[in-house]
Amino acid sequence: MGKKWFTMPVAVHLFLVKGTEILLLRRYNTGYEDGNYSVPAGHMDGGEEVKHAAIREAREECGIVVREEDLQIVGVMHRHSSDERIDFFLAASSWSGEIVNTEPDKCDELIWVDMQKLPANMIPYIRQAISNYQQGTWFDSFGWKE
Repeated sequence: MGKKWFTMPVAVHLFLVKGTEILLLRRYNTGYEDGNYSVPAGHMDGGEEVKHAAIREAREECGIVVREEDLQIVGVMHRHSSDERIDFFLAASSWSGEIVNTEPDKCDELIWVDMQKLPANMIPYIRQAISNYQQGTWFDSFGWKE
């Protein structure tokens, strides 16, 4: 009998940036971190490249088109919460279309916020990832007990 290999969920998170501001969305009716701010994000479907997953999430959650060449992978996080995860963080400052909330059943607000003045009710690992982005820290571990 062969060894069963460990697997974990993988997600992409998109930093849409205008100058010093970042687009945040407030989670609603999802059962996870509802009422707290995050960024457009989602699990990878499998069989898709990281940038393609971010392009898909931008279209699905914000109604915009982000070109592959306008995306930069800015961070990776090995995260522990109720399970173990890998998160990719990508940034874009250029896209086409108007940003709209295309998932009002999962998000009740989209806001532009100065990255130095994030709201108190941010999902903690997202707050850390934005800080890492600002500092140029490309890799981090989060949620592991020492």
